[in-house]
Amino acid sequence: MPNGHQHYLCPICHQTFSESFDSFYYRHHLRAKQIRQVLQAHSEGSSLWGISRTTRLAYNTVVSIVRAASQKAQLVHNAEVQAVQNEEISVSHCTSGQLKFEMMML
Repeated sequence: MPNGHQHYLCPICHQTFSESFDSFYYRHHLRAKQIRQVLQAHSEGSSLWGISRTTRLAYNTVVSIVRAASQKAQLVHNAEVQAVQNEEISVSHCTSGQLKFEMMML
């Protein structure tokens, strides 16, 4: 551990992986606090240029963080959708004009 980061060796392919492999922080040389600050500002509606100015990070770094978070969120969403694949969703109109969703197990 010469640089202070734990690495792991795959016994099958003999590749090494860092502690943050397959996490949002993998290959980002930023502190978790900075990444949270960027994502918080983005969720509050700040522009990417504004976030870049206030955090003193390069614009492309801010874009990279937001894009990576979006991709991870899409993966989580897709996993949730897959969990519903065995259920049938029926839609019917209520008297008030709103849609009524009913989930029935197959």
